[in-house]
Amino acid sequence: MNAHELRSELLAQGRLIDTNTDAELLLRWIERSCERKYWRRGLPADYEAIFRELDDRIDGAISALLLDMNGDLVAYRNRSGLRPLETMRASNGFLLFASENCAFAGLKGETQQLLPGSIRRVDAKSGRSVDHILNSRGCKAKLCAYETLYLGSPNTSVEGHSHRQTRHNIGLALGRIVAERVQADPLLMPPIVSSMPKTGGPYADGLFDSLAEQGVLAERSDVVAAQFLERTLLGRPKARQSRIAQKYLVSDSAVAKRTIIVVDEALIRGDTSQAVTMMLLAAGAEAVHWAIGSPPIVAPHYYGMGIDTLDELAFWQALKRLPPELRAQSLRFHRMDPPALKIIESNIATAIQAATITYLPFRALVSILANRLEGIDLSPFTLEMPTPAGRQRADRNLKALLAALPVNPRLRSAS
Repeated sequence: MNAHELRSELLAQGRLIDTNTDAELLLRWIERSCERKYWRRGLPADYEAIFRELDDRIDGAISALLLDMNGDLVAYRNRSGLRPLETMRASNGFLLFASENCAFAGLKGETQQLLPGSIRRVDAKSGRSVDHILNSRGCKAKLCAYETLYLGSPNTSVEGHSHRQTRHNIGLALGRIVAERVQADPLLMPPIVSSMPKTGGPYADGLFDSLAEQGVLAERSDVVAAQFLERTLLGRPKARQSRIAQKYLVSDSAVAKRTIIVVDEALIRGDTSQAVTMMLLAAGAEAVHWAIGSPPIVAPHYYGMGIDTLDELAFWQALKRLPPELRAQSLRFHRMDPPALKIIESNIATAIQAATITYLPFRALVSILANRLEGIDLSPFTLEMPTPAGRQRADRNLKALLAALPVNPRLRSAS
């Protein structure tokens, strides 16, 4: 989050940083601390002290492993706890680390999350490990919602809750809304329920099951395929659009003259959904509807997701085209009334050339996550950022964007 500040400090001390990655910045910071306080004096590094200073300085989301020249391993999770770090003491005695516990599938042993604001140091010679709490106040894990809804593997579970089941439950809730819209507009042929590749499957399965429970006839078939696994969320707009065009294709010729319901976990910028919509329409689809397994994304994510400004988000592009009296209602974000949400949905659908968009209402998400809300950061939907620097940056961005809004906006399609 405050990587620019830390990078400037290192550069001012004459330390060269070859790339803009946060990983290198973290290594350079640790290297500086080791050299200044320990190596010059011939002392072993005190990693508890080094990471305590680091934890006090970082405002962001970090989970990392450090292997030093002696073979000692240090696992670190910073105080925000937005990114997971799992450990397992396997039955054969080995200590394992992974970003998600699905990596331990098939192994026997005791698993646990590394606590936020702590390190675990593993001695290379003895294999013994010691935990050190860096922050005396203690911090409760508060995973970013993207981990549950998007980034995490469906096979991962957190405190007994599997991501796959959570996403399926969201699809069930979303299906009840979609069913009303499908029944209100009878179709000659059953709609095809398709997921976006790799991430949308459990959502689409839940939505399809929900339609069936309510007597709505539909087909479940994935008509969109991905040609490679690389995420297209990061990068500059032109480069991203090029990768999106190369990544997705229509994989089923049966889309001709059919209504397609594409189910995805989120609609962030809208460029991917627009590209896929146009592909399906070009292949002969009668209409393309989007069902989104999350509420509108209203907040940039400054913690490693590559979304830096409000203006990038489809929600804000839609809000710009609203008259002032409707903007005020939409600016309630997760508390906006259903009629305001429908207007936002309609405007974004027009922008991406879709027939409709159906978002999961925020209240429905809260209901599904009810018994673990305290452990999930919902800032993507609320603009209530989880760290001080994040809140300051979001406030500045919001103030600047609102000041630049046109007085008499016009509805227009996205280019």
